[in-house]
Amino acid sequence: MSRIGKMPITVPAGVDVKIDGCSVTVKGPKGTLTKEFRPSMKIALDGGVVTVTRETDAKSDRSLHGLTRTLLNNMVVGVTEGFKKELEIQGVGYRCQMKGKDLDLTLGFSHPVIVKPTADVSIEAPNPNSIIIHGIDNQKVGQFAAEVRKIRPPEPYKGKGVRYVGEYVKRKEGKAAKGKK
Repeated sequence: MSRIGKMPITVPAGVDVKIDGCSVTVKGPKGTLTKEFRPSMKIALDGGVVTVTRETDAKSDRSLHGLTRTLLNNMVVGVTEGFKKELEIQGVGYRCQMKGKDLDLTLGFSHPVIVKPTADVSIEAPNPNSIIIHGIDNQKVGQFAAEVRKIRPPEPYKGKGVRYVGEYVKRKEGKAAKGKK
């Protein structure tokens, strides 16, 4: 049995879970999420507790057991608390600001880069060097943060660029000056 897969998911008050065959819909105070799961994973709701079981011990079922439970748990957490990713900008002259709902990035290019949020994600820039991305779907929040980081990833010589808060960037030494004769 999967150690993660066999753990039950407690559904907090105010969250509604509907299981319709392979499809699960979770509705909470922050929104609604729907996801399709494999038919070999049996999802059951018993008095405010969701459990995931598998039909067989086939390798594919064993590998999906813990994943299915984690995805369901992320859906419940997303509609109650939500997810967020924090990015920081480092570099002289590098900054960000909000223009309406869009994010305006100045990252050393000859032009500013405008990033439009998707319908599932909201952006805020509390100061010129930090970006916070919010949403109820963990995968979409992470994907959007990765796309913003990809615009100017941190480079290894000076560390300039967009990085996750707490991300370690391995620094390289620049060219050594030639010895004088």
